[in-house]
Amino acid sequence: MLWWSVKRFCSRKSISLQLFRRMAESKTPGSPGSRDQIIEEVVCQSSDIRENEMKVFEFGKEGDQILLVKQEGKLYALGNKCTHYGAPLVNGALGKGRVRCPWHGACFSLETGDIEDFPGLDCLPKFNVEIAAGGGVKISANRQLLKSNKRPRTSCDAKLAPKLNQDSVFVIIGAGAAGNNCAETLRQLNFPGRVVMVSKENYYPYDRIKLSKAFNVDIKQIQLRNKEFYREKEIEVLKDKYAVKVNSDDKVVTLSDNTKLNYTKLFIATGARGRVIKMPGSSLGNIFTIRNIGDAKDIASKLRPDVHMVVCGSSFIAMETAAFCVSKVKSVTVIGRSSVPFEQILGRQVGERIDQLFREKGVHFAMNTSVKGYNGDSNNNVTSVTLADGKELKAELVVLGIGSEFNTEFLKGGEINMNMDGSVPVDKFLETNVKGIFAGGDIAYAPVMVANDKPMSIGHWQLAHYHGYVAAHTMCGISTPLKSVPFFWTVLFGLSFRYAGVGGRFDDIVIVGDIRNLKFVAYYCEGDNVNAVLTVGSDPVAAKFAERLHNGKKLKKAHVTGKKIEWVDERLY
Repeated sequence: MLWWSVKRFCSRKSISLQLFRRMAESKTPGSPGSRDQIIEEVVCQSSDIRENEMKVFEFGKEGDQILLVKQEGKLYALGNKCTHYGAPLVNGALGKGRVRCPWHGACFSLETGDIEDFPGLDCLPKFNVEIAAGGGVKISANRQLLKSNKRPRTSCDAKLAPKLNQDSVFVIIGAGAAGNNCAETLRQLNFPGRVVMVSKENYYPYDRIKLSKAFNVDIKQIQLRNKEFYREKEIEVLKDKYAVKVNSDDKVVTLSDNTKLNYTKLFIATGARGRVIKMPGSSLGNIFTIRNIGDAKDIASKLRPDVHMVVCGSSFIAMETAAFCVSKVKSVTVIGRSSVPFEQILGRQVGERIDQLFREKGVHFAMNTSVKGYNGDSNNNVTSVTLADGKELKAELVVLGIGSEFNTEFLKGGEINMNMDGSVPVDKFLETNVKGIFAGGDIAYAPVMVANDKPMSIGHWQLAHYHGYVAAHTMCGISTPLKSVPFFWTVLFGLSFRYAGVGGRFDDIVIVGDIRNLKFVAYYCEGDNVNAVLTVGSDPVAAKFAERLHNGKKLKKAHVTGKKIEWVDERLY
């Protein structure tokens, strides 16, 4: 009863529930907003930090760290660890009014600490800075925020479309990175109506990219948010259900259990699944794709020292799988159509070095070939793989990493336009051809700013997060065009590979550094322009390149072919 009274009070006074909570907390001793939780300390002299510089200072008795930034004469103090995986932001890229994570490209506002580009969910704590007598830089920080180094997104005073009210219903089909971030952002923007998110799995949204890097991971360790979070934010999560039809005329989504959901606006982010090519034996047991945690657990249960494993494909998921499994089974053989892994996207020279790395770790390769069929035993479990040339590879376990297919079959026959491959064309605000229906994540055939707004379908975790953010704003009437720079990463045998820019568009590759010892930067050039970079052991080059592109500054081939590579030390805006 009290909860509904609070909601009515907030509605009448035009106060968000989140703001109400903050008002209450500020009066409660020991709460984050109370004065007894504030630490004040002079960390340096104002002359100790230069213009456009980032520095880290220990703060408080427990040695917690604060990031101090000076830009355009103003000082900012923030938490120093990225809220995604904890990267030290002092080693990142300083853009105009924001700092970008060196590992995975998330961006945070200097002014507020708010997350502005992704991956990640939470914001950085922002601390008060003032110049004390004598020029000392005095910082005031909340103890709890200092220790946690993150804070949840707080409600903002966004001006929503006037027709939106408590009777409005926004339905989100899909509970991956895009769907989850859309739901969270809607609540951050104080959307007053119902938010309903449909999840095909029987779990709350989780960090899906960890599946091919650690198959035996516990769902509790990778869930993005817990049950209480969705309850508190009033996000209805319908688990173990999926959409089977969208009627855009009546604004109704029909679910797999025949539930009918009426919507005011709709966001479709159903993602993709692993491709399975039908051929002799393709339905045998112990042949898997990797899409959800059930797949990962099934594969993990088959990993034994006497098992021969075959990985079909040399995609990132395939190679991550091979790297993780090779020490847990008798043998791993990767089958690929190209001469070396990643040849089409990373080039032959980089592919050859990765091939060498994997062979050194015991992975076998069968390249320039394809699978003709699978052979099984009397229990209908796979026992071997037949290649196109007739060669047979022993295999009690097969993992397919040969691309993906979009989960959009339920849209066929409706009013929403689709491409032949199942992707959904959208504009730079992620709206489809049907007004009020949006699409994002893997399925979105969306303009890419750094490719002159050429539409592409890009299956990146980072971009999916960002799509959810953009969709939520546009659905609320706050026009927010796509401006993110694609940023991808993988980990192979403990080595981090980071890739920023638009893939597959190059006629030359300039490699700077030591590729033999896997400490290098590869610049992917098309004519005079650098379209993308791959870095290994060279942080924060990928982050700096992405931030440079975000600010409209192209990198020229001439900048990376001289004796000294100076662009990484230049201002990025």
